[in-house]
Amino acid sequence: QVQLVESGGGLVQAGGSLRLSCAASKSIFSISTMGWYRQAPGKQRELVAAITRGGSGNYADSVKGRFTISRDNAKSTVYLQMNSLKPEDTAVYYCAADMGYAYDWGQGTQVTVSS
Repeated sequence: QVQLVESGGGLVQAGGSLRLSCAASKSIFSISTMGWYRQAPGKQRELVAAITRGGSGNYADSVKGRFTISRDNAKSTVYLQMNSLKPEDTAVYYCAADMGYAYDWGQGTQVTVSS
C-alpha cells in the first residue's frame, strides 16, 4: 500500500496553466503505472493520463496536446502539467497507483477553470 498526497490545484482562468504534484509515501520505482484521474460534479471519474515505469504516457483524447504527465522515481513524485486549461477541465483531480491487486488513491485536489 502507498499513501498519495496531491497538491497544486487551484483557481485559474481559461488558457492558463497549473502543475499538479502527487507525492508518494514510499518509492514508486516498482509501481508499474501511475495515473491522474478526475471527477467533475455529476460525472463519473475518468482517466486523464497515465505513465508507465518506463516513462511511456497515454492520455485521454480531451487533454492530448495540452497535458503532460511525468514521474520522478527518485523523488517518488508524479506530475501533471496542464496547459491551455478550459472550463470543462474543472474537476477534482486524483492521483492513483496501480499496485497490481488494487489501486491506491490520493484524497484529490480541486482544479477550477473560470471562463
